Amino acid sequence: MFKRLFGEHGAKNVVTLFHKPSNQASTRVLTLLKQQHAHAVSHATEDQASSHDHHTRAEKTEFELDVTEDAPTGDQLKNILEFLGGAGAAGKIIQGASSETDALNKLKASGDAFQRPVVVDWHQGKAVVGENESEILNLLRSIPQETKKV
Repeated sequence: MFKRLFGEHGAKNVVTLFHKPSNQASTRVLTLLKQQHAHAVSHATEDQASSHDHHTRAEKTEFELDVTEDAPTGDQLKNILEFLGGAGAAGKIIQGASSETDALNKLKASGDAFQRPVVVDWHQGKAVVGENESEILNLLRSIPQETKKV
């Protein structure tokens, strides 16, 4: 669904961080995402001002960074579980969950059951649980590069 919404109109990918400020891992992931976002934006500016379009565009992966301290909605949780490979991932992101239904019930009972940080690229249908920097960078690098509009 998100692919159709964003892909047809050239909108940037939305990357959401489900964040908990008191969690050090979550704070480190937020810092990493902010650095990568700033890097992408600075490349966008260089592309506009530079005559070296091909070279500078090669590293540009612009994305919209959305940071939320809220737990995901039920529909968002379903999508995240799908992105992570199905119901087997339920225990990774919802404390003590053994299935998608169990995860949804635990989330409804308490948003605190949701384990943070979780980084989600809604457009590509990918998610990373925890602070694995290389996985997060791979997710960001896999964002389709913006192409020059004629």
